[in-house]
Amino acid sequence: MNLSRKPEVEKTVRQRGTHSVDERLNSEIVQMLEHDGRTPFSEIAQKLGVSEGTVRNRVNAMKDAGLLRIVAIADPAASEYKADAMICLKVAPSVTPQMVAQRLGEVPSVVYILWVTGRFDLMVELVCDEPDDLTTFLEEHIHGADDIVDSEVMLGLKNFKNQFLLKRNWEPRA
Repeated sequence: MNLSRKPEVEKTVRQRGTHSVDERLNSEIVQMLEHDGRTPFSEIAQKLGVSEGTVRNRVNAMKDAGLLRIVAIADPAASEYKADAMICLKVAPSVTPQMVAQRLGEVPSVVYILWVTGRFDLMVELVCDEPDDLTTFLEEHIHGADDIVDSEVMLGLKNFKNQFLLKRNWEPRA
């Protein structure tokens, strides 16, 4: 009977900022898709010097792992929206910011909810087809709501920049 232990598998420790060839390839694929999510896999493969199947498999694996979603994003500044507002909210002590965010997140005109520090707990962005829709939203979802104790509404006058994608080099986490 052999009681010898199996040799331990050597663990590799990566220093921050170093990535395997596989991670670099994934990063390059994502960068190309960030520019245009409709880029054909054959074009990506040709530019990166790999097969189309490799690109397809990488994209599918990243999608399956929840690391990648390919979506269309409408630019509110270029759309027909008539009102854009940021609403800062202080939630009631009996509820959590997550609870209020979940409730407001179900409203289609709410496009952005951020948990923040400081005087308020949440910052909510709302885009409306008509200015009266903002009033209706405030009446139905903010003023008089038991889970909100204070609010401040800031109406957008002019949008100078709307960068709806992160423009940075995507780097997978080590």
